[in-house]
Amino acid sequence: MTIESPGEFWKDYELVDSGNFEKLERFGAYYMSRPEPKALWDKTLPASEWDSTINVKFKPGAGFGKAGKEDSGTWDKRKRMEDQWTIKYGSRQKGLNLTLRLGLTSFKHVGVFPEQAPNWEYIYRNTSELVERAAAEGLDRPKVLNLFAYTGAASLAAKAAGADVTHLDSVRQVVTWARNNMELSHLENIRWVVEDALKFARREAKRGNVYQGIILDPPAYGHGPDGEKWKLDECLFEIMKCVAAILAPENSFMVLNLYSNGYSAVLGETVVRQAFGLSGECPGLECGELVLKDRFGKNLPLSIFVRLRR
Repeated sequence: MTIESPGEFWKDYELVDSGNFEKLERFGAYYMSRPEPKALWDKTLPASEWDSTINVKFKPGAGFGKAGKEDSGTWDKRKRMEDQWTIKYGSRQKGLNLTLRLGLTSFKHVGVFPEQAPNWEYIYRNTSELVERAAAEGLDRPKVLNLFAYTGAASLAAKAAGADVTHLDSVRQVVTWARNNMELSHLENIRWVVEDALKFARREAKRGNVYQGIILDPPAYGHGPDGEKWKLDECLFEIMKCVAAILAPENSFMVLNLYSNGYSAVLGETVVRQAFGLSGECPGLECGELVLKDRFGKNLPLSIFVRLRR
């Protein structure tokens, strides 16, 4: 198991401090504080410095902490700032240069999850290798499917590497947001799908469609565009079996990310092993945690990942 965090080369994002169930972050020129249930320790900076630094603070609403509404609330602006702005992600891998639009949403999120940067790096690196192999062997470009794709940084990483990318999310507004990020990043020709992820994966399996890369970051709870209900505990193993059916058996990769509290990297690895029928040593299988490290060296664990390369 490994612990990974964004590289220090990313200058447009920083976790400044964390503690007392909050995190102080900088996105570009703007500082914000947001609730963080995993920040169980004390803050390092005094509260007065947090208050004097931030442009905006997220204030939880009445439904905060309840299933399906755990992130709802409002933003309290303390200093002047734009409601929407952009940040850059420039990797040390040549060609992975993204521009991402951010915004203040009622669900605590701003349009990017910075701890996911190591996954973007993995997706870009592995997709690039598959593209090179396909070109050398005279094959079609690899196809990459991003399920629960949100505003699309992972989709952009695969597209920047040269893949044919299908981006799926059940919320039309965030698909539009992802399209905007594609245009800002000077990319094009991503396939956009607004649909329930499990329904789509089942249909692709029945049709025998195959992808060389599959990315999925399922939420704990959610709804499809037609009211389909998603509960991670009940649906994770089924969708992983669908993913196993549509991932190419050779020259392919899979990235699973999980945010749900109580899920461990070992649990995620076991789900993947069982869904794919893996046993014994699997050199291409890895799992771990994605963390953000603040200025004072405190590691804030935010999600677990399982990756498979074959």
